[in-house]
Amino acid sequence: MLLFTLLVTAIISLLDFSVYYYSKLERKIIFDKRLKARANNAIQLYALLGDSGLSLQRRIDTASTIVVPSRSVVIYSAGGTDRGAEIYRFDVKGSEPLQMRPDILQDAMTAGERYFTLGNRDVIALKSGIGGKNFIVMVSGYDEDGLERVDKLNRILLISLLAGVFLTALVSYIFTGQLLQPIAQIIREVKEISSYNLSHRIRAGSGQDELSQLANTFNELLERLQESFATQRRFISNASHELSTPLTSVSSQLEVTLQKERNVEEYKQVMISVSEDVQQMRQLTKSLLEIAKTGSHGTIELNEVRVDEVLLKVTADVKKLNSEYRVELNFGEFPEDEKDFVVFGNNELLYIAVRNLVENGCKYSPDRKSIVDLSFRDHKVFVEVLNNGDVIAADEIRQIFQPFYRGSQTRGQKGFGLGLALAQRIVGIHKGTLTVQSDTGAGTIFRVELPSIKIFNQIL
Repeated sequence: MLLFTLLVTAIISLLDFSVYYYSKLERKIIFDKRLKARANNAIQLYALLGDSGLSLQRRIDTASTIVVPSRSVVIYSAGGTDRGAEIYRFDVKGSEPLQMRPDILQDAMTAGERYFTLGNRDVIALKSGIGGKNFIVMVSGYDEDGLERVDKLNRILLISLLAGVFLTALVSYIFTGQLLQPIAQIIREVKEISSYNLSHRIRAGSGQDELSQLANTFNELLERLQESFATQRRFISNASHELSTPLTSVSSQLEVTLQKERNVEEYKQVMISVSEDVQQMRQLTKSLLEIAKTGSHGTIELNEVRVDEVLLKVTADVKKLNSEYRVELNFGEFPEDEKDFVVFGNNELLYIAVRNLVENGCKYSPDRKSIVDLSFRDHKVFVEVLNNGDVIAADEIRQIFQPFYRGSQTRGQKGFGLGLALAQRIVGIHKGTLTVQSDTGAGTIFRVELPSIKIFNQIL
């Protein structure tokens, strides 16, 4: 409020000063014109009547003091041997007599006219020639009406300034009070929000002003935070459960085995079972570490990666996992510019993401087959992984990328529900998108879209 009031005060003051300054300047210009006209009249009258007209000139000057107070008129000779001689003088009683100083005489002779002030009076020294003779006429006067108008204008402007400042302060106080009221309300409501109360929302109202937009934006942020916290809690709960299951199994088997002596075959069976549980826990721990790694962007090394080489390695490695797995790899037409099929990313992470998609396709497809298509267009790289497994229900498509979520069609298959979540996170790190389409006609298609390195070069 104070800042706004000071700003408006400065603007009004500048305007008032400008009005006052130019009004004062205009008064001076107008009065100087009047003095010049009076000086011309005096010279013309003297030229017409000569010395005999000086008495008439005096009567005119005496009468005109009512119109222009403190008027003085002096005519000097400006040529010949009598240069500077006084021809005519009229001074109002009580006023300082006009005196022709040498500098004024010289300026008037050179420039033709000279304006100056004498006390509170304005004075003009005007050069004029009559009948081959030069004269200097000095006329002074006190512009009582003009100065009174300027002084009155000055008072009006000062009063207007004070009234404007007061009204500005009052209006800004009322306006800022109304403006800060919803902000104070937002502050109070934000203070009530914590990690345990993310469901609370700020009342945004139905307006379209900036405060409503701020409240709506903050509510959207709370939605994302609430979803993130919920995902984190589910992740911790599921991770704890998945890790405790093999540990409990191992502990139980060992306790039962140690209760009495066993033969070699029984010990062997127990060790095999424990080894399977340890392997399961090792695989789960590895997946969790991979997810943790993708969440730390600063530790990921990014380089130029050829996607076709990644796919060739994935195809070979997936076939080694299970002799029944089959992968069909199809390459589209490669672009002429090599940078259009090279992406900027991490080779290891991209390998993990694509391997998870291809492995899932083989695992959940009745024919144990995944079809991988690689294509290029619009400076982007597209990888599509197709399998003929069971159709994913529409209500499950959005959830399959959540950690530890396993769809209904995955029952009976080993896994932890981390592969798709990890793949989506890796693709997101590489500024790409991972989408899924599932229907009875085309099967299930996971589509990865990655920007080529050429796009990054154009941005840079």
